[in-house]
Amino acid sequence: MFKRNIKDTLKKALSRSPVVLINGARQVGKTTLAREFLKEKGYNYFTFDDEITYLSAKNNLTSFISDIPKPVILDEVQRIPEIFLAIKSDVDKNRIPGRYLLTGSANPLLIPRLGDSLAGRMEIIDLMPLSQGELLGKKEKFVDSIFNNNESIKEPKQILSKKDLYEKILIGGYPTVQGLDDEDREAWMRNYLNLILKKDIKDLAEIEKISEMPNLLRLLASRISNLLNVAEISRDCKLVTKTTHRYLALLETIFIIYRQNPWYTNIGLRVTKAPKLYLIDTGLLSYLLDFNLERELKDSVQMGKTLENFIVSELKKQATWSKTIPEIYHFRATSGEEVDIVLENRSGQIVGIEIKNSEKIIKDDFKGLKFLQEKTKDKFLKGIVLYTGSQSLPFGENLYTLPINSLWEN
Repeated sequence: MFKRNIKDTLKKALSRSPVVLINGARQVGKTTLAREFLKEKGYNYFTFDDEITYLSAKNNLTSFISDIPKPVILDEVQRIPEIFLAIKSDVDKNRIPGRYLLTGSANPLLIPRLGDSLAGRMEIIDLMPLSQGELLGKKEKFVDSIFNNNESIKEPKQILSKKDLYEKILIGGYPTVQGLDDEDREAWMRNYLNLILKKDIKDLAEIEKISEMPNLLRLLASRISNLLNVAEISRDCKLVTKTTHRYLALLETIFIIYRQNPWYTNIGLRVTKAPKLYLIDTGLLSYLLDFNLERELKDSVQMGKTLENFIVSELKKQATWSKTIPEIYHFRATSGEEVDIVLENRSGQIVGIEIKNSEKIIKDDFKGLKFLQEKTKDKFLKGIVLYTGSQSLPFGENLYTLPINSLWEN
């Protein structure tokens, strides 16, 4: 049992909203987290993965919702999309906070028929695979620290070897795979993808050429951390562009992939406006790439992209419980300058982060950060190069190097 850092946020949401949805991919721990409220708060529990419960609800949603005892946990609600309207009707009669705790493996905001069903009545709590801090039993504060000019970022007490870092990336953050050996972890990933393709996607949409989805996933895995080029992907997968768009939307809806939008503002810059593509978990990514530790240590190019995916994912996890709640972007000017990650707080202040799969840093590693600093002036709080070395050093005004494990040691 891992303590989830989002739990305090979840408790606060249940204290003020009649409906709270824990939103995230299958097997990230949504049900485990929700069931902690069975004894703590006296919730009842029903799951739509149980066929009898599923059929009972489908037969008469209005009766099902009115008859089940409240407060209630409803698990895997994406299997019955119509339930959102039935819950809305019930909540409009009784707006007691914490009445419904839902879990879902498909993002309702990306499904047109669900997007407005519970507007103003439901809070959504995103749950991702385990963060490195959660694996160690601690709540990371890196995101909040980098936006606080009065707080210094601590140098990690322990040196993290590249081998140890790559092992973390290889395993990923799904709770079930922690402690499994390579063979068992590979079997779990294979069965997991099979479930996603044969159940979750089937529940959401009738799609043609479902057999092409594994090939598409492998191709996407090989292109993570790159700008998304749908036309190129379609050509390489031999799919029409419209179909590729639909497949990507489905994979995003069930939290297998996500797009990182570009950062731009009215500062007189011409910028690339294409999103970058990432996978939800680097353990899953490593499986799709057929990576093992030996291959990781040899393939420096693909490993650099995988490392970027790992760090973006860790920052997204921390953003779900941080006080800052930043938006996460990338930056690329048409003149060629780029920054891997741009975090922006609600006041419009930004922190730029570059990622280097190297134990050494050179002056040019700060080129993109210095360009962004010059263009954004007072909005620019810090520029950080995260690298596989062990020292935290200044490289100019508000520019720093930090070891990668600073992410979870703060």
